[in-house]
Amino acid sequence: MRLDTQYAWTAANQAYLMAAIAQVRSRIEESAGNVQSIERAFAELDGDLGHSAFLDSPPAIEQLCAELELSSFERAVLLACAGVELDAAFARSCAEAQHQQSPNPTFALLLAAFQDAHWDAVSPAGPLRQWRLIEVGAGSTLVTSPLRIDERILHFLTGTSYLDQRLDGLLCSIHDPGQLPASQLDVARYGADLWAAHANQGRILLELNGADQHTRQAVAVNTCRIAGLPVLRISATALPARHGENYALTRLIDRECILATSAVLLDASTEDAHDPERLSAVRLFADSLHAPLIVAAPQRIGGYLRESAYLEVGKPRTDEQRRAWHAILGPLAASLNGHVDALVEQFNLTEEQIRLSALHAAPAQTGGDTFDAIWNACRVQARPQLDGLAQRVETSTGWDGLVLPEPQMETLRAISTQVRNRWHVYHSWGFAKSSLRGLGITALFAGVSGTGKTTAAEVLAYELKLDLYRIDLSQVVSKYIGETEKSLRRIFDAAEDGGSLLFFDEADALFGKRTEVKDSHDRYANIEVSYLLQRMEQYRGLAVLATNMKQALDAAFLRRIRFVVHFPFPDAAMREQIWRRALPSEAPTEGVDMKQLARLCVAGGNIRNIALGAAFLAVKAGQPIRMLHLLESARSEYLKIEKPLTEAEIRGWV
Repeated sequence: MRLDTQYAWTAANQAYLMAAIAQVRSRIEESAGNVQSIERAFAELDGDLGHSAFLDSPPAIEQLCAELELSSFERAVLLACAGVELDAAFARSCAEAQHQQSPNPTFALLLAAFQDAHWDAVSPAGPLRQWRLIEVGAGSTLVTSPLRIDERILHFLTGTSYLDQRLDGLLCSIHDPGQLPASQLDVARYGADLWAAHANQGRILLELNGADQHTRQAVAVNTCRIAGLPVLRISATALPARHGENYALTRLIDRECILATSAVLLDASTEDAHDPERLSAVRLFADSLHAPLIVAAPQRIGGYLRESAYLEVGKPRTDEQRRAWHAILGPLAASLNGHVDALVEQFNLTEEQIRLSALHAAPAQTGGDTFDAIWNACRVQARPQLDGLAQRVETSTGWDGLVLPEPQMETLRAISTQVRNRWHVYHSWGFAKSSLRGLGITALFAGVSGTGKTTAAEVLAYELKLDLYRIDLSQVVSKYIGETEKSLRRIFDAAEDGGSLLFFDEADALFGKRTEVKDSHDRYANIEVSYLLQRMEQYRGLAVLATNMKQALDAAFLRRIRFVVHFPFPDAAMREQIWRRALPSEAPTEGVDMKQLARLCVAGGNIRNIALGAAFLAVKAGQPIRMLHLLESARSEYLKIEKPLTEAEIRGWV
């Protein structure tokens, strides 16, 4: 609405309101025996209603009466309460008619003044009190209690719009986030169409499900925009758990939506989806609210009593992400030598995340690799929040830090090659057209403790520039039926967008052999294993399973695992290489013989422990690292692993 048009509407609306108040005042005065005739009052009213020519929409009082279905008497009660606040003469007339000092009208006064009066106008179930349009003050009886208009309603009638102060901090307006990708805009249009199709029966509840909160909100706002409605957002964490408080808040929000002609977006988070009390509050609020409502949640909540529809909101399609990268990077996209495709193939980002990642391109142009800067920014944007279920491991070790026989090294390099080129093979060459099953890359690292399984996972993550997450099985495995499956689903879903490397240590505890069904626990355990098999095959990143007992794994797992790498116990030559890497070149040494150290029959993990322990012993003594320090550290390590240190292993050390 233009500013001059808005001023004209406000002036005409206020003139109409004061004329309507004058009509009510004349009724009250006539009932009190005032000589002013009702006919003259109506003539004045008709003259003032000429201002309505400036109104391109109904006056606020008439909008409110139509929306809340107020009777003519209820309209008169509301106008009487407004008149006391806006017209000093009206206040004097009320006080004189009631023979008291208080100007506020009472129900008794209005019952006597209007022939169409009805008792239920001020009942708690009537619209005046149900929608909190008026408040009943203290009095000896209900009919003699003073009535007062709610402040928010008074300002609305005068044409002043603002958010009810009782809802400050709970409700906020959301502006249009801009153009959505076509796939997400289709979801918004479908939601608006559902509302339009059910408009006569009351708009159905829409629940939007998707992992990204920003995307859910953007689709919700566009749904409301297409439906011609502004939207007010409230967080599920703000909903009271108690039914009475929840219902009272619902009525206030419903009233606000009527006054502002808006819809509501109820935003639920992942934490809300796992809190039974919060879910109960969400359902109670959704079932009580009359306004158009969208519930946005990462996973389906459901369980509503009102008619509902569920819409999935995904990330932009691959082609949409590619177009977004080119549009946001502009001319810089061409200078990346086709690496935009690598970003699209590795990361599943929203347009907002792409825009934030692209911000790192400009500083990188002044120094450093632009592509690396954008790639690392994408890693941060796609970095999953796994809530203690997994630990992100910082990696700094390349191929040179790994000591393994050549066949095992070749297998690890093959894993790296397939991860780098999987999207080219799957999509450009069409291998994904026949089936999406089996496209995940999964590797099994088998070998005794300390033979390099974790190091190999770190090397792969470092070489592929991926985040490495070590899964904490103590947080994942649960004795309660179905909880392990839920935790694993959260891990895979959260890690999916960045294609992170998931490292399941001691995987035999989680991916063990399926058992013959003897009771209900066996049946549910087998269901979990089947679910894990499906998720591993569908995961777009790299999943690495590490186990000390390969024979404990289910045969179905081994069939579906693409790579199996056996980590052998290192021989003397390999141990010597490990020793050379375990003692950094910066560390001062004196008389250290690598061939003698290689006689220690321990795995690489133990070697690193011995080298580190010797370094601390040398620092304490103020000396360089010597064979004496290494001998003392070796004895402590052997004692820890309960293995005897033989004379043949340490002969000639000191």
